[in-house]
Amino acid sequence: MLDKKEAMVVGINGQIIEVEFSTLYNPNIYDILVLKNNPETKLEIVSSASKTSYHCLSLNNTNSISRGGILVNTEKKLLLPAGDKVLGRAFDIFGRAFDKKGKLITDEYIDTHINTEESLDNIKQSTTILETGIKAIDFFAPILKGGRVGMFGGAGVGKTVILNELINNIIINSKDKKTFSVFSAVGERSREANELYNSLIDNKASDSVAMVVGQMGENPAVRYKTAYAGASLAGYFRDQKKSDVLYLIDNMYRFAQAGNELATLMNQLPSEDGYQPTLVSEMGALHQKLLSTNNGYITSIEAVFVPSDDLTDFGVRSINPYLNSFVILSREVYQQGILPAIDLLQSSSTALTREIVGDFHYNAYERSKSILQKAKSLDRIVSLIGFSELSLEDQITYRRSQIIKNYMTQNFFVTAKQTGNKGSYVKIEDTVEDMLDIVEGKYDKENPDNFLYKGKIVGKVRV
Repeated sequence: MLDKKEAMVVGINGQIIEVEFSTLYNPNIYDILVLKNNPETKLEIVSSASKTSYHCLSLNNTNSISRGGILVNTEKKLLLPAGDKVLGRAFDIFGRAFDKKGKLITDEYIDTHINTEESLDNIKQSTTILETGIKAIDFFAPILKGGRVGMFGGAGVGKTVILNELINNIIINSKDKKTFSVFSAVGERSREANELYNSLIDNKASDSVAMVVGQMGENPAVRYKTAYAGASLAGYFRDQKKSDVLYLIDNMYRFAQAGNELATLMNQLPSEDGYQPTLVSEMGALHQKLLSTNNGYITSIEAVFVPSDDLTDFGVRSINPYLNSFVILSREVYQQGILPAIDLLQSSSTALTREIVGDFHYNAYERSKSILQKAKSLDRIVSLIGFSELSLEDQITYRRSQIIKNYMTQNFFVTAKQTGNKGSYVKIEDTVEDMLDIVEGKYDKENPDNFLYKGKIVGKVRV
């Protein structure tokens, strides 16, 4: 006979464990259950399966769980460490540290499932551009302070490299030391998180950054909850510390993918493209934690893996409604040896208005976009009959497009050791000034190759 708070394991399907309570007891969603004979084995209730049975996520290895096993409801939620003690630390959703700094001890914890309902009066929007020092992003897809930017790309086109460069330029070189940063490593390689952590330590910038780690080797329940944990921690610093926060996640698609794995195990009927029917609401719940309020701004930078380079994939499209800026990485551009491999025509931002970026930036953007679009229609003609067969006007347009593309290449600080080329940081006003000169024809007689991997143009192109 089971006690009131006890449940029996009646089904095991991967990380989804079905448990049954007595008819006299109704547990709460997100309650943590522990195995009676092994309290280190934790399960989280996520949905009801019948009047008395529930689906649970196994947060540990399932080897110790078997049918007939007895579980005890702790009537507590899984709490994430918070407070100043998590800064400079790398840990998982259980508070276990991976940074060789000893056990993570703190007096503050947060419930990652609480969604605070913000009134419209409390939500704040900014018209201030967050400078990154990366020319292609600052010019074609500027990031708003308190906004959300998605970096979309398939495997191996440089999403993580750009993310690390943004961390270097925004966090390490930031003059505003009051800004906190939270990094969620969701479903990616542990090597990348380790490199980032070591880079922050080397640059003495780790004291303002908390890393919540749930790498690809973890079970889908842990990967899924790592994204919520990081977003909740960002909300904590915004509300409790009254501070601006930079939230970074690598990779947002892996969050959607982990939720899909769990939905499949719970036998939920798939919706569009085979994804879980709850994907849209899950994305909404996650991004609601990242609102900017009167307490502070949360600027969110989200790497998004694009399966098979298909931007129409529903898992990718489900992220789009929550973003202000779109940085699209192209395999075709990457294969041309242009780095960062950003598709200048597809990348965009809601910040590109005269009111926000100003007349000079907006005019330069419109003219450069027009040049690139026209040049794209000329590409096939050039490949078939050659550049010399174009009209004089088209030759000028095509050459300017090549200069624009080459000017947008840039050496990064985070790859300097591998490439041997020193990184460069270019201010927005310098990029705009250079682009105005390019679209107005100041460099029409220059060889476009002279613009590859240069910083700001000073007088003539640096050689």
